[in-house]
Amino acid sequence: MTLKIGKDRILLFSFFIGAILLGTLFLSLPGMYGKPSLPLIDTLFTATSAVCVTGLITVDTASFTRLGQLVILLLIQIGGLGIITFATLYVALPGRRISVTSRGIISEYTVREVEFQPKAVIRKIIKYTFIFETAGAIVLSLRFLGYGYGIFDGVFHSVSAFCNAGFSTFSTGLERFVGDPIVNFVVMLLITAGGLGFIVIRDLRKYFFSGNRHLSYHSVIVLKTSSLLVIAASVAFFILEFNQAFAELPLWQKLMASLFQAVTPRTAGFDTIAQNRFSHSSQILTMILMFIGASPASTGGGIKTTTFFILIVTAFRYKDGIDRIDYRKRNIMPHSIFKAVGIVVKALMIAAMAAVAVLISESQRGSPVTMTEAVFEVLSALGTVGLSQGITAQLGNLAKTVLILTMFTGRVGLFAIAMPKSDRDIEGYAKIPDVEILM
Repeated sequence: MTLKIGKDRILLFSFFIGAILLGTLFLSLPGMYGKPSLPLIDTLFTATSAVCVTGLITVDTASFTRLGQLVILLLIQIGGLGIITFATLYVALPGRRISVTSRGIISEYTVREVEFQPKAVIRKIIKYTFIFETAGAIVLSLRFLGYGYGIFDGVFHSVSAFCNAGFSTFSTGLERFVGDPIVNFVVMLLITAGGLGFIVIRDLRKYFFSGNRHLSYHSVIVLKTSSLLVIAASVAFFILEFNQAFAELPLWQKLMASLFQAVTPRTAGFDTIAQNRFSHSSQILTMILMFIGASPASTGGGIKTTTFFILIVTAFRYKDGIDRIDYRKRNIMPHSIFKAVGIVVKALMIAAMAAVAVLISESQRGSPVTMTEAVFEVLSALGTVGLSQGITAQLGNLAKTVLILTMFTGRVGLFAIAMPKSDRDIEGYAKIPDVEILM
């Protein structure tokens, strides 16, 4: 069975590596960027960022031709749907049986009826994506036309927002629209819809339109955790930046900018205020939000809201001498707690090693990169967010390579770590002695 798990992960890695290499090849072709052509490291960085729906860029996306931007758009769409449909597509291939491992992957990352109707589930995922992206594209296109931009810009930003990618065809991102409520709220709605996950979207649809007034336990946890994070962060940004980054904005725009800044670190990567204008406290809060990320079965990255929820509940509800944690009359299984701790510890180790690598590589080049800038950049890459303090393009090739690997790890590696195993270790006749470690 271990071999089977290895094959599943190999297929997962092969899919994303293949998409990245193919994207790099296409973006290297004449007519994609212009003259002179981009260095290989920058085309690879752009392709990786697009497929991993990160949004970090070493080259301004507005500098690409429309054909190049179309390739980036397709890579974003592939990456945005890649994780949540990978397992479904895998078991839906003609002539394949659903293995125990695949069933575990499916039940955790999509919906359980995939075992019986995999193609129907795929159609639902594509349908939801089409509905959200089309609605967003129509509204944004009409709004952008009023600013002198084109329909393509509306489509591009709608797909980028729903897939939580953060790529923009505008050199300054959405900073020009800091006072536009239509652009702000449409983008925030798309980011939120993509970041909640298809399980939650399906449950909400049934709740409001099918008369089924019941939400799954998963959806309740995701909605509560996401709402609390956004509300708390909005209040914090409003207070911290009232006389700082938001000083020149009217009161209602300060409120809107605070809400946008609370939503976008959830792996979206758009900004209406340049990140290097925020105070140090707000930058730390942004890094925390980027690390947490979106929710399972979504287009976003990070350690996930459910992982964060399990850690918080465990921290505040654990009492010495008990072997279980309960919340809302449900017992949180010990293996879920172990898994959450494992994901967080591994993610922190990856972030620390990547940040140190960036600092060392840039110090050897004589480039003045601060610890905050390096950590911010790495967490943005690991959480597949795309927010930056403006240093990405100035990094050396070694630091860019580190970020490429970090983006890939954040998008694919953390998913592979979280992939459920097909079986448990069989307890033998001899039991290993228990040990108690003082803490």
